[in-house]
Amino acid sequence: MNNANTKSKLGTRTNLSEEATRDISAALNSLLADVFSLYLKTKNFHWHMSGPHFRDYHLLLDEQGEQIFAMTDPMAERARKIGGTTLRSIGHIAKLQRISDNDAEYVDAQDMLAELADDNLRLSAEIRAAHDVCDEYGDVATASLLEVWLDETERRTWFLFESTRNSNR
Repeated sequence: MNNANTKSKLGTRTNLSEEATRDISAALNSLLADVFSLYLKTKNFHWHMSGPHFRDYHLLLDEQGEQIFAMTDPMAERARKIGGTTLRSIGHIAKLQRISDNDAEYVDAQDMLAELADDNLRLSAEIRAAHDVCDEYGDVATASLLEVWLDETERRTWFLFESTRNSNR
């Protein structure tokens, strides 16, 4: 299916320019790939948590995983609302993600939390970059959503950072 045919079949009416739709959708899709990557890593660490603070960390990562996953549908739907398309597969996510996977068989609990803190910090920078694209085109609605997700991401970063403070690392 060529791009013109896709637009005629999936296009949504919007008063944003074609360039705005293209650039904002691209920013949202890259963010969405990062969010899925961060979600899976958070759940991976949740499932493989061990150690003396198991219960607290296990519950923290479960709560954070739910919050991260809750971003996915509104983010994808926003790309569609403005006339764009969104992710279609795990392979598409792999092409766009900027948050690295962690396939290690074992990761120390403190290392898990530190890695997730760094990943959330990276995500907050990417959210800010997407917000800049929205500002460029006057897309207040997408910018508003990004602001909420930025605040949530900064909160996760803070909690993870505080959980690693004064560790024997």
